[in-house]
Amino acid sequence: MKPSTNPSAQASPKAALLLISGMLNQESIWNSVITNIRERLGDRVHIAVANVLSQPSIPDMASDAWSAFDGIAADTPCYIAGFSMGGYVALEMLAHPRRSLAGAWLISTSAQAESPESSAMREKAIASFQNDFEKTIQATAKWGTFEKTPEQIEPLVAAMRELGPETAIRQTRAIMQRRNLREALGQLRTPVQVLCGTDDRITPPKLSEDIAALIPGAQLQLVPKSGHMMPFENARLIADSMCACMETHQEMANAV
Repeated sequence: MKPSTNPSAQASPKAALLLISGMLNQESIWNSVITNIRERLGDRVHIAVANVLSQPSIPDMASDAWSAFDGIAADTPCYIAGFSMGGYVALEMLAHPRRSLAGAWLISTSAQAESPESSAMREKAIASFQNDFEKTIQATAKWGTFEKTPEQIEPLVAAMRELGPETAIRQTRAIMQRRNLREALGQLRTPVQVLCGTDDRITPPKLSEDIAALIPGAQLQLVPKSGHMMPFENARLIADSMCACMETHQEMANAV
């Protein structure tokens, strides 16, 4: 299923949801999430997936992502969800909003500023992408999932392979240069759901716990037996969280 990216594709959606992918992920990383949302909400929600493949910085990705809401009526509740690198983009959008947001999901991500140690690790990752891209993406997919066979992770590897090392390096550089948003995030009033797998080895649960402690009112859900690739591993759980939130918002609006 290919999600609609045209705001006019649906006449009068009750809500609009923007999904933002992680590093070296294609739009297809969200396919199962979208399918599950459609099964529950049908066409009541307009769904778009941001293109974050070509921009040189996280702020540039966020700026382009905002355009997904162009044409959406001002009174339509809008939501964003960022996975991994997409979480950095979502945090940038939350810190510098262009329109009101009814809610956000931060999935397998971090609000920590880049440190000298993490920057050095990313430089090593860039060298690995340059030297042996295939070996690196195979290892990344395995490290990012919980107890998956090579056959099970092949869709992730195939998507990474298709995007190639230039995209991987460009996105890594963008992540390294991201802004420290912690002060702005501490002032947020947008409802935020933070999701992370208990077996996430790329962005461990303590980073999600940090986000939940930083953002006022943020709700944290740690998912057992799940790795980093939650949209791939736990699509229904993510979709259920999104649907419940959007349904509650709509019920409250109808009651007014």
